[in-house]
Parts: sequence; C-alpha cells; structure tokens
Amino acid sequence: MAKKKKKEKKFTKKLLHKYRLVILNEDTFEERFAIKLTRLNVFILSSISAISLIFFTVLLIAFTPLREYIPGYSSASLKKKATVLNYKTDSLVQELELNKRYYASIRKVLTGDVATIDFNRDSIIEAAKNDLDILPVPTNREDSLLREKVAKEDKYNLFEVSGDQSNYVLFPPVNGTISEGYNLEDKHFAVDIVVPVNTPVKATADGTIIFAEWTVETGYVVIIEHNRELISVYKHNSAITKTQGDIVKAGEVISMSGNTGELTTGPHLHFELWSKGYSVNPTNFINFE
Repeated sequence: MAKKKKKEKKFTKKLLHKYRLVILNEDTFEERFAIKLTRLNVFILSSISAISLIFFTVLLIAFTPLREYIPGYSSASLKKKATVLNYKTDSLVQELELNKRYYASIRKVLTGDVATIDFNRDSIIEAAKNDLDILPVPTNREDSLLREKVAKEDKYNLFEVSGDQSNYVLFPPVNGTISEGYNLEDKHFAVDIVVPVNTPVKATADGTIIFAEWTVETGYVVIIEHNRELISVYKHNSAITKTQGDIVKAGEVISMSGNTGELTTGPHLHFELWSKGYSVNPTNFINFE
C-alpha cells in the first residue's frame, strides 16, 4: 500500500514538475524568450488545440462550399440537376409509351388486325323492346325510301355532312392504271396503281407525317394524318423525301414510287385511305386515271 502511494506521488510530481522553455540567439546566446511549463500544461494545451482544430474543421465542411471538394459529398446544384433530369426522364418514358401504343394501334388498323365483336340479334331486339326511351313511330313508304337514300349516302360519305367540304379535296397521289383494286374479302384495303420507278408520289391532302420508315414487307412506307380523322398510306416507295413530324400540303411530293419490300410483284404504289379507323375505297373519292 505504501509502495502504491509512493508511485502515485512520484507520478503527480512528474506531471507538476516545472520545465523552462528558452529561445536563445545562436550567435550571442542571448535569451529571447522563456516560458515555464509542466507536463500537465503541455497535455492540456495539446488536447484543447486538437479539439479546436477538429471543431473548426467540421464547421468548415458543414457550412461552406468547400465540402464539395471532399470525395463523397455532392453539390446542391448537382442534386438539383439530377432531380430535374429524373423528372424529364420519367416524362419522356411516359410519352414514349403513349407513342408506342398509338403506333401499335395504327399498325393494327393498317394490317387489318381489328377485333370484331359478335352480337346476339335476339338479345339486342329484346333489349330494344324493353327500353322505355324507344317509342314506336309510324312510317310510310316515302319515309322508308328517304331513310334508305340517306343511309346509302352516309355509308359512302367520307366526311361529316355538317363540315365545310368546299376547300377539302383529295388529290391523286399518282396517275396510272389500277392493277389491283380495293377488296374487303381478300383483305386488300388499298388500290395498287402501276407507275414507273421513281415517279413522284404526292400527298393526297394537307396533313402531318406520322410514319416515314423502312419495313421489310412493304419497303419504304409513308403515313399521313389529315383533318377529320383521315389517314392516307403510301407503300413500296423507293425513297422518302420527308421525315416523321413534317407538315405537308396537298400535292406536295413526299416520296418516289418503287418496287421495294417482300410483298410486291412490280413497280407500283400501294395506296390506302382510312376514315375514323375504318378502311374506305380510294376510288370512290379519287380518280387515278
């Protein structure tokens, strides 16, 4: 026990033992500066200096732009740009998905892959009888003839009756002999007009080009969207003079005719007209001769 106390006193004496730090002139040995120190003072001063250095370093990194130069830290402007780019990317992905669906629906219409719905005639008649809003209206012979005439006109009418049709005329894309006509039974929803290779193909009406690309089966294809839900299609071209998104006028050259694609037997233009998602016979509205 006495030994332990003796050691503790010795250790305390070492900590409190005074030293003198002197700075001398090397040439004259003149004393320039002197300070009295103890080991305890040196330890306390070193600890305070280290803590202060760490504290001010943390403040410098946390509240000044210098932290951007330290690996692992990112700047606020970089985070802002990344957030904006993330929003833009998300919007572009959604827009791309909508465009894919739109072009897929157009492709189904053009290839005739349109789903049909089977109706039960008896159920429709029974539902009509039970509908209180439908009232029996007496008809006569003149009324029946008028209804039949109007139904035929509406069947082959390409545009709405109420619209102004005086300035909406369909121009022939090319002039030539029709080698194969419009045939619903064979699913040939177009007319094939025989023309020499590199004959200028013109837009049948004002519109916007929504498709202008190469396809394996039909070569270079151009699709134009017109007013009043009308779409015109031009296939087997040898070259395309317009790109997707271009706005064209009626009679403006959009491509050059050719004999491209696997589904062709000679130089001709495959021309289709679609109104409100249904194919129509182009010869009912355009004279190709």
